[in-house]
Amino acid sequence: MQIEKTALEGVFVITPKRHGDERGFFSESWNRKTLQDAGLTLPEFVQDNHSFSVAINTLRGLHFQSPPHAQGKLVRCSRGRLFDVAVDIRKGSPTYGHWVGEELSFDNGRQLWIPAGFLHGFVTREAETEINYKCSDHYAPDCDGGVAWDSVGIEWGLTGAPVLSAKDAGAVALADFDSPFIYGENA
Repeated sequence: MQIEKTALEGVFVITPKRHGDERGFFSESWNRKTLQDAGLTLPEFVQDNHSFSVAINTLRGLHFQSPPHAQGKLVRCSRGRLFDVAVDIRKGSPTYGHWVGEELSFDNGRQLWIPAGFLHGFVTREAETEINYKCSDHYAPDCDGGVAWDSVGIEWGLTGAPVLSAKDAGAVALADFDSPFIYGENA
């Protein structure tokens, strides 16, 4: 597995090795020992999520889950192509409000590790795109939150109007957001 640091401390791009031949390929998308041997220890995962988006420019986010049920996510695209984003929302962090984005696709096999204390969002680049992600805590509706997708300065690369849920369209701006995360805590 290839592991790359990003500009945000704790956020990593993980690219599993693919073994291919004329039939296709095989890949281990998750292997705790392989990651630990490479120096990356991720928390225990307790839930897998699968999301399907019909249209290009479907934008989901920016989401987080607050303590005591904060979630880290290991995100991959199992069909199509998307632009995946992490935003640092840890009060006191030298990179508070900064973001990184990675294109994840079925073809490139890349994954993004987004720890607790970061917003997560993505926009689809192809129709009928699927995203799968492992979560480090169970979904807790009372801890679910979001920040407005257009309040962080993310260069989404939209080719038209975003397709948004009512929840995402009405989310609070980052400037008005009181983060429950503190740099060096809640991890």
